[in-house]
Amino acid sequence: MEEVISYRTATVADALAMCELGQLLNSVHHAARPDIYAAATEDFARDLPHWSGVFEKPGQIVFIASVGDQPAAFITANLSASSGPLMQPQSVVRIGSVCVAEPFWGKGIGRALIQRVKDWAIEQNAQDLRLTVWPFNERAVRIYAEFGFETRTLEMGVRLSGAPRSDHQ
Repeated sequence: MEEVISYRTATVADALAMCELGQLLNSVHHAARPDIYAAATEDFARDLPHWSGVFEKPGQIVFIASVGDQPAAFITANLSASSGPLMQPQSVVRIGSVCVAEPFWGKGIGRALIQRVKDWAIEQNAQDLRLTVWPFNERAVRIYAEFGFETRTLEMGVRLSGAPRSDHQ
């Protein structure tokens, strides 16, 4: 029998579960960019200040997915307004982190979470949904493109003298 996948709005009580799930994000990003990202840890509480922080500001939302009673995935997003004389005024929802535990890949959980954020953005009268993804994260790039996301900008950076070096420069 297939286990039931449930989705709900997360609360600060889910932060430690997010810390544990987030280790996948740490490991994927650290493997590709150890000069920028910390390694995963078995001391999940290390990341508690980071994940708890997503519940502290207005205009932020976290959805969490569970398979049976086990937390399996989450997505974070926040609402902001772009303004200024050079930009069209609009409300924007930015997806921050998307994480699906590997045992649950291929079950449509990530897509369902993205759809929930999209629906939430529409409820907030947002005109645009955005996210940032590293090119090395090809699986995520493919899923986002299937969802209609397009490349709009390229962020570039350069390591400065005295900064730790990596082979990704």
